[in-house]
Formats: sequence, structure tokens, C-alpha cells
Amino acid sequence: MQPIAASELIINKRGAIYHLNCRPEEIAGTIITVGDPDRVKEVSKYFDTVEVRNQHREFITHTGYIGKKRISCVSTGIGPDNIDIVMNELDALVNIDLTTRTIKEKLSSLQIIRVGTSGSLQKEIPVDSWVASSHGLGLDNLMNYYLHNNNEEEKQLLQAFNTHTQMNTGVSAPYISNAGMNLLKHFVEGFHQGITVTCPGFYGPQGRVLRMGLTQPKLIDQLTSFTFGQHRISNFEMETAAIYGMGKVLGHQTVSLSAIVANRISKEFSKDGDAAVDQLIKKTLNIISNQI
Repeated sequence: MQPIAASELIINKRGAIYHLNCRPEEIAGTIITVGDPDRVKEVSKYFDTVEVRNQHREFITHTGYIGKKRISCVSTGIGPDNIDIVMNELDALVNIDLTTRTIKEKLSSLQIIRVGTSGSLQKEIPVDSWVASSHGLGLDNLMNYYLHNNNEEEKQLLQAFNTHTQMNTGVSAPYISNAGMNLLKHFVEGFHQGITVTCPGFYGPQGRVLRMGLTQPKLIDQLTSFTFGQHRISNFEMETAAIYGMGKVLGHQTVSLSAIVANRISKEFSKDGDAAVDQLIKKTLNIISNQI
């Protein structure tokens, strides 16, 4: 097997992968990802012990224990472009020998749990509630740069979405991936479930109008009204579909959990989004340490 070139897999002077600045022994098999770098400490403050604290740019990693359960929390920054970096580098840390630069014969599967914020697209999913994403539907195009396959349900969902929105003939080539079922099954009680749409931006790509006109002025209505069997779009944000798509290709279990801080239908915004996120963090850590 040919080694991966230094220009393709960048390793720093301390033997850590470039963007995350982590060595393989510094990450756990169960990883919480958060967009906001300041949120990492809001997760790790509930660890019993913290053994690793790394930082490079917006990528902060804390690894520690709750009881006997080893957990890492990694900040990704905002958007699918950053998810491309984080997912590839997390995978490399467990599945590529950084010394020989070769892929390991025995591959490892990580448990990756996104904890973030989101906007609801259904009136009955109120602010300060939580969503566990059954699927990630990407309008960001990231997975169109990678070879990937869909199961039959995903193909039907995507076809129905494209027919409903016609977005595949305009600004995007939507893609879809489901959650890791072995993780999603733990996040049922207290959670709404639905399809989460991932957008490549916060303003126009999520239907917000400030000073620029939109090419997709009916986006919110199209997303809210979409149904396929029992499936509907519950919320949208900027990372889930990229995590699900890359996780599926790389063989990792993924689930995305969102605290709803805005309801785009009722036009409400949470009065205390930090509290909703904190409660979600505590709920997630309790499930991870006791059930996963």
C-alpha cells in the first residue's frame, strides 16, 4: 500500500493531525461535536476528570471521563466545510497509521454525537425543545464531492424532495443520509424526531432577507410542507447532513441532537437558548455514560 503523501495528510511536529492538533491517543471512541468553541468547556465541566486539552484555531478538544466512560468533545466551528475537516481528521486518527501514513487493516468505528442549536420548521416543535435527526438532507453540496450510495428509502426520500422543491435544478444538488440507528435509538424520550436540512449559510440559504434578494423566496414554505410517508422536515441548521453523509461512508455511527432556539413558523426566538443547550448537554452526557 502506498503511503499517503505529506501534502494530503498533514501531521505537525508533535505527531498530531494538523487542524485538530490531536494524536490518536488523545481522542476517545465516543465524541461529542459542538459548533461553538466556547461550548467545549460547557460540556467538559461535567466530566469527572479531563486529561487532554488541545486547541488549534477554532478546533478545541477536551477528552476525559464520566465514571469509566471516556468521552471527547471537539468543536467544529460552523458549517459543512469545517465538518469536512473534522470528520476526515477524526477518522484518520483511528483508521490511518500516522507514522507509516497507511490505512490500517482493521478499521475502527467511532460514535459521533453532534450537540448544537437549530431552527424549527414546524409550529408544533417549539423553542427550547430538542430534536434528534432521523436523517440529514444536505443543500450544501459537500457529499457530492465524495462517492456515496443511498439505500432505497433514502433514494425515495430524495426523489420526493427534489420533485417537491425542484432545488436540484437550481442552486443545489441535494443529498441525504440517515442517522446511525445504534445511536439514534437512545435519543427518543424527550426528543422530537424528523429530517434535518443542512444549509451552506445562515442568511439567504435559510430564507432570511436583510438587504439581498433571494433566488429561493419560498424555501421555508417548501421545507415545512414537505412530507413523505411518516417523514417530514423538522428543522434546519449547518452541519448534520455532512456529519451523517461522511459518517456513513467512513463507517462511523452518528447522531445529531439540536436544541431549538428559533421557530421560523411562529417567528419566535428562545429567551434563554443557553439554558436549553445546557439541559441538552446534561441529557446527552447522562445517556452516553449510562447507555452507550
